[in-house]
Amino acid sequence: MDGVGVPAGDFIAAMCRMRLVIMCQDVVGAGQSHPRLSSARIVPDIDVKQLSALPTATGQIARYAYARARNAKVALAPLLKQAGLTPQQIEDRDRRITVRAQIKFLNEVANALQDPLLGFHIAQSIDLRELGLLYYVAASSETLDEVLHRAARYSSTANEGLSSRYRVGTESSIELGYVGVARHSDRQQIECFMTVLLRLCRQLTGARLTPTRLRFVHSSNEKRAELAAYFGDNVHFSAGADELTFARETRDMAVISADRYLNRLLVASCEEALSRRPAFRGSFRSAVENAIVPLLPHGKARSPEIARRLGLSQRTCARRLASEGLTFSQVLDSLRCDLARRYLADEDLSISRIAWLLGYQEVSALTHAFKRWTGQTPRQERSSLSPSGISAAPPETEPRGAAGARRR
Repeated sequence: MDGVGVPAGDFIAAMCRMRLVIMCQDVVGAGQSHPRLSSARIVPDIDVKQLSALPTATGQIARYAYARARNAKVALAPLLKQAGLTPQQIEDRDRRITVRAQIKFLNEVANALQDPLLGFHIAQSIDLRELGLLYYVAASSETLDEVLHRAARYSSTANEGLSSRYRVGTESSIELGYVGVARHSDRQQIECFMTVLLRLCRQLTGARLTPTRLRFVHSSNEKRAELAAYFGDNVHFSAGADELTFARETRDMAVISADRYLNRLLVASCEEALSRRPAFRGSFRSAVENAIVPLLPHGKARSPEIARRLGLSQRTCARRLASEGLTFSQVLDSLRCDLARRYLADEDLSISRIAWLLGYQEVSALTHAFKRWTGQTPRQERSSLSPSGISAAPPETEPRGAAGARRR
């Protein structure tokens, strides 16, 4: 092949990738008899330097939300602008977008459609093959245990803002963590992830699996009955982690589309993709915030405990925050302000419940703090918010409480 200007090694690699795509078409889940070639296309190399500053995602969830809003005749330009996205980023299916922008866009669309379960609804309409390599490596696995293990190991290739951990003990569970992204800003994306994961397990085993437990860090959704009908009654909110748990005996359930030879090739491809993923840590502030949120309702969100959970000394934790121009009290105050506004947008949450979620023992303590942040009482703030909620909150990067915290 050198005679026509194509190095032999490059030609062989290209042919191997083409062969891999073709073989992927034979791996089809239950009820999906017509796979599309586009579902397994090879994505061009990405400019690592450009994307390493923020965690990115394939953006498929955002594109489904975009389609829903367009079908509902919603004006999309303002929603995209609020999220910092362009139509070109959404319409180019091979283009990655930042996880932060995806979360903000989902929030904007959920608000515009008045659909608090937007992520859950999107997850039920997604063609799972659009997960690409992540779907096919799961679909060619032999057991549900392998499916969950590989979903956890390779999920960050699709969404760099995710840190997944698969644990096996008396039960099997996948816990999802956030890297470089503020967890408290998200509800739609995480509910979409958990729904897709359960759909994947059900489709690949051909069984109507019901998890033994589903936990979310965020507060209760007003439409939780719909989630319970899909996941089962054991759905918990304001939990210490985002986690989906199955009975241990489900580990050995067979995958109906298993192909050990194809799986070996796909695992190698996933390992290569994982090795090429940009080294990313994100801001230390987001790590501190994500450690604080589940501890707030229990009154344990103190700097020594946060440092311990991050595996650092209290002095090192303070020094790393100082390098970003912050103190622990500023981060805590700013986070509480942002969460308070988000909770107040949910009319199903009482003021006393919000006080508890933010770690205050008395409503009066919340009222005093909120007036300091905003100049209004929580009730006054609630009356000024639109019924659909969260887009009325200030931008994630600069809650109104942050400026006040820095002035002190």
